[in-house]
Amino acid sequence: MISIQAIERAIEQLPAHDLAEFRRWFAQFDEAVWDAQIEANACAGKLDEMAAEALAEYHNGTAREL
Repeated sequence: MISIQAIERAIEQLPAHDLAEFRRWFAQFDEAVWDAQIEANACAGKLDEMAAEALAEYHNGTAREL
């Protein structure tokens, strides 16, 4: 497996247009990983308590807008 340091060095050597393309790709990759983790946590019930608390605050009028 390639090391983090080797990946860093390779990224540092990318021309500007390739770096821009890498940034776009990585943002999409990172979003997909985040979405998958949130979905897994939701399916496992890890967000249930937080959601119930938010709904309770909304229903009793103590929620605040973000």
